[in-house]
Amino acid sequence: MRRPPPQAPGYLIDYDGRRFSPSPAAPGTPTIAHYHQDQELVWAEFSGGEVLLGALTGTSAPDGELRFAYCMVRTGGEVVTGICRSVPEVLPDGRIRLTEYWRRFGAAAASGLSFLEELPPDAEPVH
Repeated sequence: MRRPPPQAPGYLIDYDGRRFSPSPAAPGTPTIAHYHQDQELVWAEFSGGEVLLGALTGTSAPDGELRFAYCMVRTGGEVVTGICRSVPEVLPDGRIRLTEYWRRFGAAAASGLSFLEELPPDAEPVH
């Protein structure tokens, strides 16, 4: 069983150093997001699969809910921007699942629901 990471003071979840990937996993190379946190500020870089490079910047509420903006460049050269609210759930093994309520802007405008799951700490790094 995973030991809980050190927590930012006053925050239920510390995202710093955690890695997340879509769930269920799509075939091929997965998109992996590497999260960082300093107090309420949260940011991440992500790439893999259909994403050449992406970044997000936002905030974490004390209960672990995230609100952020993101931007990514997809493999076809398309630039995608949007906003997201992620609600955490602690899984029985101590990892985190994020339920993401997202909205994209511009030519790729859409909204939807997706899920990310924390990768186990012993999972091989992909990037």
